[in-house]
Amino acid sequence: MTAPMISIVDDDQSVRDGLVDLLTSMGFDVKAFEVAEHFLRSSRVDCTSCLITDVRMPGMNGLELHDRLLASGKRIPTIVITAFPTDAERARALEAGVAGYLTKPFDDNELVACIHTLSVTSPPANRRPS
Repeated sequence: MTAPMISIVDDDQSVRDGLVDLLTSMGFDVKAFEVAEHFLRSSRVDCTSCLITDVRMPGMNGLELHDRLLASGKRIPTIVITAFPTDAERARALEAGVAGYLTKPFDDNELVACIHTLSVTSPPANRRPS
């Protein structure tokens, strides 16, 4: 059985590294991207079980990335993270169907609990691992 794939999109190198270390230690197949466009051009889009993305990034932001995926028919459970939360942004994210909205710095257990609520325990049946 293949480990569930989690993709991370965040422009902060330390956040990417920390999340990769945490989630890899839990047995997930993790790949991090600096910008949304790199993720969208990757082979990981079609096999990602969960996407964790920052809200504020250069170029396409995390909510725009989520919207772009939905518009292309890709329903990847998405957790958005932000260091600059606003009530309006949180409401927009949840209305758009994100699975979680976490404020940096968040507790590792909070992120793990959010991932587990998504039942990310196996690769999606309709996607092939790369």
